[in-house]
Amino acid sequence: MTATHAFWLAGRQATGETALDVTSPWDGRLVGRVSVPTDEQVEEAVAAAYAVRGEFAATPAHVRAAALDHVSGRLVERTEEIAQLISAENGKPVKWARGEVGRAVSVFRFAAEEARRFNGGEAQRLDTDLGGEGRLAFTRRFPKGVVLGIAPFNFPLNLCAHKIAPAIAAGAPIILKPAPATPLSGLVIGELLAEARTVADLPAGAWSILPVANDRMPALVQDGRLPVISFTGSEKVGYAIMDSVPRKHCTLELGGNGAAVVLADYASDEDLDRAANRIATFSNYQGGQSCISVQRVIADASVYDRLLPRIVAAVEAQVTGDPSDGATDVGPLVSEDAARRVEAWVREAVDAGATLLAGGKRDGASYAPTVLADVPGDVTLSCEEVFGPVLTVRKVEGEAEAFAAVNDSKYGLQAGVFTHDLRTAFRAHRALEVGGVVVGDVPSYRADQMPYGGVKQSGVGREGVRFAMDDYTYERVMVLTGIQL
Repeated sequence: MTATHAFWLAGRQATGETALDVTSPWDGRLVGRVSVPTDEQVEEAVAAAYAVRGEFAATPAHVRAAALDHVSGRLVERTEEIAQLISAENGKPVKWARGEVGRAVSVFRFAAEEARRFNGGEAQRLDTDLGGEGRLAFTRRFPKGVVLGIAPFNFPLNLCAHKIAPAIAAGAPIILKPAPATPLSGLVIGELLAEARTVADLPAGAWSILPVANDRMPALVQDGRLPVISFTGSEKVGYAIMDSVPRKHCTLELGGNGAAVVLADYASDEDLDRAANRIATFSNYQGGQSCISVQRVIADASVYDRLLPRIVAAVEAQVTGDPSDGATDVGPLVSEDAARRVEAWVREAVDAGATLLAGGKRDGASYAPTVLADVPGDVTLSCEEVFGPVLTVRKVEGEAEAFAAVNDSKYGLQAGVFTHDLRTAFRAHRALEVGGVVVGDVPSYRADQMPYGGVKQSGVGREGVRFAMDDYTYERVMVLTGIQL
């Protein structure tokens, strides 16, 4: 019999009256059973976080840093176990799951470092005007209050880490809601934070991890005791949250339609082989279920005919199958419904005139890595985030047309530009309407300490440890009078 996993309520384990089953999208087996908190337990967690917000903000930096360091170190020690868990509940190939654990290790380490140096304060002379003589402004940052973190299924450990670690580093209590399909990885973070009491006893109430159903989120979103919301997920849900609470601070990391541009100077056989292999890998990693996976290739006409067959061959070489097999590159999508949606979008594009060059087949929750050319601009596949292993390839004439094609999207998360020209790189940085431009590579690169987020319908605010800490806090100035400067 499968044991039921407890959740974390104000830093302690607790169980509710019901449970949800977590099943593998690969073979449907039961991975685990998770206890679901009652409404009364959710209220207890929120009340505890709200009550402790002043105490937690005043916690010494070394205490918060020690807790974060402990989690980072223990993630290293348990890498293989946690990677297998991610793979089982998410369907992610285990080799990518190991990489996700490694990234979470870094997130908690970065957060520990930021906790030690954050909020040193900034002094500003005010005697630059006559009325400011003898006055000095000293500015520090303080938490806005309790953070409500809402995490998605596609990175069930690392995107929970990106909510929790910056909050603890900044001294902001956090209520984390993991995705209902993949709660087990997030609950591991609670286990490691509880262990951290041996080295750093965070105040009771500073954190809770509550696997509640999505239909119970509106009440939490509306709760006035939770002034900060950090959401990663779909555009529709994210903007519905923001619209429902216009006076709250919302950080939204939403969808993308990632473009990889291959320009005319990226033309040697070595260049094109590298571009094709990077594009094939990162249009299909995580089953394409990443906001910055490559969905669009925009290639200069001078390299298009040499690049396209390389891309098709590299995509067809992707190893699909059992995510627990270390050789597997592409596993299933999170559910069969998700795979059916991708199947329908591809069929719509082909019926409208697109050319299917590879893939295009579904088997349960799995969808074969797919390449299409000549895709009409008005079909769903061109306009929306596919969130599946599907790639479209388009020919353009020159840099200006390529950059215009990137911008011809309601999304603006990240873009990749394959070029060797530094001046072109700076033109891309200026011209492309995205949150990040990756030069010499695909848009799928993300370092967890850098600012990460988008423009247009890809969201507002930035993740990345230090940048999330800024979002969770506000500046408060103190003016000292009668100071001899």
